[in-house]
Amino acid sequence: MKQILSVFTTLLVLGAAAFAQAEQAPGPGGPPPEGPGRGGPPPMQREPPMGALHPGPGGRWWGNRELAQKLGITADQQKKMDDILQQHRLSLVDLRATLEKQELTLEPLVSADQPEEGRILAQIDKVAQARAELEKANARMLLDIRRVLTPEQWQKLKAESPAPRRAQGGGPQGGPGPAPRVGR
Repeated sequence: MKQILSVFTTLLVLGAAAFAQAEQAPGPGGPPPEGPGRGGPPPMQREPPMGALHPGPGGRWWGNRELAQKLGITADQQKKMDDILQQHRLSLVDLRATLEKQELTLEPLVSADQPEEGRILAQIDKVAQARAELEKANARMLLDIRRVLTPEQWQKLKAESPAPRRAQGGGPQGGPGPAPRVGR
């Protein structure tokens, strides 16, 4: 049990560090890191892990004059995408805050001298649910933005996407892949 808890704690800490680092790293060609406490818009403007929904550069890519011109994005389309972003912004900020609260609630449970497995696992479920809600809301926003594009613009945007980096690692975006299974 101690070994499993030790491995779990290590994975949790590494996962949290990777998540925090990913939050601060700009998407390829995207703006510098921004968000609450960093003097800019909320974090939902970062490149999400859903490459199929958002193949282009991260951030508010339609504001990039060169890319918008290359794709043939009109001023009306840019306004529609800005409006979509604004419509989703508040709920995404709230969902991100909910996720952070659930993660913060988990930390003392895992680092307790006498960890209670049942409480830890229940809190992990809450963290996973909060993360899923955030991802679904982000996907809805990205789908709304995608609907503004013509099929030709979508194809051009996909062509602008950097090559998948899966060859570097086993996970999405060239990450380390799934955690190794721990035997009982």
